[in-house]
Amino acid sequence: MSSFTATLFDLDGTLCRQEQDVETIYYGAFEQAGVDPFGVPSDLWNALDGPPPTTPEGQTRYLTGGFVKVAAQYDRQSVDPTALADGFLDTVDYAAVSLLPGATAALDAARGEGFVGLVTNGPEYRQSVKLDALSLADAFDVVVFAGDMTRRKPHRDPFDRALASIETAAESALYVGNSLEYDVAGAQGAGLRAAWYREDETADTGAYRPDYVLDSLTDLSAIFEETL
Repeated sequence: MSSFTATLFDLDGTLCRQEQDVETIYYGAFEQAGVDPFGVPSDLWNALDGPPPTTPEGQTRYLTGGFVKVAAQYDRQSVDPTALADGFLDTVDYAAVSLLPGATAALDAARGEGFVGLVTNGPEYRQSVKLDALSLADAFDVVVFAGDMTRRKPHRDPFDRALASIETAAESALYVGNSLEYDVAGAQGAGLRAAWYREDETADTGAYRPDYVLDSLTDLSAIFEETL
């Protein structure tokens, strides 16, 4: 057994990826609203202000504001931006996800060391659909949907909640995630050690200092072997 008695994971971009492409979602919004399409997905992303809210109502307002700006950019102010926002959300298929290579091996390796948990910034109504689709609904000893909390990652509250649930000290826990800002910095700020999963082997850590770097999820077992 390693020095870790608990391993916590991020979900999106760490254990799974979205299979539905952004073009399908963007142009699906226009189809749902019965509006001739204009613009491209990047126009909407550039028009959105700040991180997305986690409630359905908040997401509708958030996307409506973005579509207002895109419509103005293309002189289409007569369209109903709320209808486009609703169409966008209706097009998204949260069940269209697949496990990343090595995810099952990583979860199995973590299970061999002790508790296994999930700390995701998404809300339960959205992330639970993904877990069901991935057959991971019963894979964790603790699941924290930080999107339903007042503070999300990189704040320490989601990590603290997970550790309290399994009665594990932060120094005995490892967090695995793909975001340097939200996962690595967040976990380290809560006292955990952090393994950064990077799909691009050329990516640099910049100012961040993860305790471990994973180029493949199958390498997680090597971390456990190092800390025997």
